[in-house]
Amino acid sequence: MAAGAALSAKRGKRSKSSLKGASKSMVKSMSEKELHDMAKTKRKKLPTKKKTSKSSSRKTSGKKKSSKR
Repeated sequence: MAAGAALSAKRGKRSKSSLKGASKSMVKSMSEKELHDMAKTKRKKLPTKKKTSKSSSRKTSGKKKSSKR
């Protein structure tokens, strides 16, 4: 989304002062072609989460072991 906003500001369809964050720095540092290429990129699905093994997902009881013997 930031690339699309930056591209429209670069082309003069949107004011540069209305930009915030990443899109503001993109206008300054990237060419119109670079912004166009980035804006037309399709969003991909998020990667699937890595399954954790059972040994690493152990829950602790929250009780502290006493050091008294």
